[in-house]
Amino acid sequence: MTDKKNLRTPIVCVMGHVDHGKTTLLDKIRGTAIVSGEAGAITQHIGATEVPMDVIVEKLGDPKLRDRFMVPGLLFIDTPGHHAFTTLRSRGGALADLAIVVVDVNEGFKPQTYESLQILKRFKTPFVIVANKVDRINGWNPNRDMPFAATFKKQSEQVQSLLDNRLYEVIGELYNQGFAADRYDRVTNFQKALGVIPASAVTGEGIPDVLMVLLGLAQRFLESNLEYSATGPGVGTVLEVKEEKGLGATADVILYDGTLKKGDTVVIGSLGEPIQTKVRALLKPRELSEIRYESKFRQIKKVTAAVGVKISAPGLDDALAGAPLRVADEETLEEIVEQVKSEIDEVRIDTDSMGVMIKADTIGSLEALVHEFQKEEVPIRKAEVGDISHRDVVEVSTVEDPLYSVLIGFNVKLHADSKEFLQGAQGSNVKVFTNDVIYRLIEDYQEYVKKQQELAEKKIFETIIRPGRFKILPGCVFRQSKPAVVGVRVLGGVVRTNTDVMLENGNAVGKIKGLQSAGDNISSARVGMEVAMAIDGATVGRQIKEEDYLFVNVPERHAKVLEHEIFESLSSDEQETLERFLEIKRKGNPFWAK
Repeated sequence: MTDKKNLRTPIVCVMGHVDHGKTTLLDKIRGTAIVSGEAGAITQHIGATEVPMDVIVEKLGDPKLRDRFMVPGLLFIDTPGHHAFTTLRSRGGALADLAIVVVDVNEGFKPQTYESLQILKRFKTPFVIVANKVDRINGWNPNRDMPFAATFKKQSEQVQSLLDNRLYEVIGELYNQGFAADRYDRVTNFQKALGVIPASAVTGEGIPDVLMVLLGLAQRFLESNLEYSATGPGVGTVLEVKEEKGLGATADVILYDGTLKKGDTVVIGSLGEPIQTKVRALLKPRELSEIRYESKFRQIKKVTAAVGVKISAPGLDDALAGAPLRVADEETLEEIVEQVKSEIDEVRIDTDSMGVMIKADTIGSLEALVHEFQKEEVPIRKAEVGDISHRDVVEVSTVEDPLYSVLIGFNVKLHADSKEFLQGAQGSNVKVFTNDVIYRLIEDYQEYVKKQQELAEKKIFETIIRPGRFKILPGCVFRQSKPAVVGVRVLGGVVRTNTDVMLENGNAVGKIKGLQSAGDNISSARVGMEVAMAIDGATVGRQIKEEDYLFVNVPERHAKVLEHEIFESLSSDEQETLERFLEIKRKGNPFWAK
């Protein structure tokens, strides 16, 4: 078996829907470690919390576990959600080794739950489901920090039954999403089935089980992936770039291989050429309790994987979240610059000549967003990392097709000058969708497309000449010619003024110049109506006579649209009238309007 010293700490991402307890779960795990370990036993990092194996073993109350598990502990990413997962990349894959998907056992699956599952499925990342908030089940008897099996035994039969029902719903929904799953203590093979762990992030019930299952997954599936070089040059991923008072632009980095020291030359990916800079300072938060605020830092001389650390260095403004960071020396600098550049270039998105523009906050988010939109067969003209700029909205405003004069923004801001442009006349045709849930963006865009298609259809309906059939009524000739005025009954479809008409034999006879009903001028008449019709160009007794059947003479290109594009939208009598009209037209020319 691999020596423990050569295995880095597995990186664990916590994902799930907003308000389902991700942050509380992280806080509980962190708090558990502080309480159960000696002072300083837990190691605090930027963007991550390390729970060492000794602390976990003590919490689980079984010293034998220390020899059973080879990993040094677990490193939890402190930024909960799929955002952290997609940002943490390594050579195009996910950097996170394991994941927890938190589901409120009382609320069930929500949009971000589904999104998390899709992302994990795509990256083939081992994960567990934490069915959180069991303490909210009516009648639950809380037993602080107790393992699930022990606290479950202390519940009444009614409460046990209630929990089982909720878990069946969660397991059923996982099945619908393509995952075999069961309560974790009933799973015999974690490669074939997901473990669902009932827990409470508030009372700590089930938390020991979460830690135990994660360790088991790390041991079983990850051992070869966790090997690293403690003495080699550092390799990491930028989690976030932000301004710090007195420091300027800094980069929060998760280092997953090797060592990083103050004074090292590092190469970091950016949208342009890779950044080459020297580490001025390595910074860690002073106290565990301040991890959320990170307002005070202590300087350290070096760090070894796997850790989260803040780097202060010149020229970090253009560093890209999700980009690689690599330590280089004089001999390797040129080669590493090329490696970092090629890794960023690999992120090039295949784009179409026409389509929407996509902006996202990080490389990983952009990849995830593009992947999901392409899956829905939405064409993409441009896909970039960054906030929505004035240049972006101006560029999109030149697109004429309303389906593609669209900007999709994931977790990004609109610059002030962009907002100003969109409020003006030039930007009025640009539609912008922003959200931090990918599936919400897809739904919003699909809803928009549907509305645009309905509007286009309505426009076509308003401008297209529709099918119509009518009969000249006997004893209703009011004028023989210039124009002929006759009484008619509409038998199918609709007749409108200023449309040409023809006989059943296909002969054109003139144009409808006017319609009257009960002495009032009207613009159209529908099936069943009896109206007076003025037909210009026809003479009663020559071209037309009483009891003749006539059709609206639909132009060929309009007939094509009616038959091939909007036939389903026509009423049944319009469909029948159109079919009879096309039969007449195609007697002499079988390819007419095809």
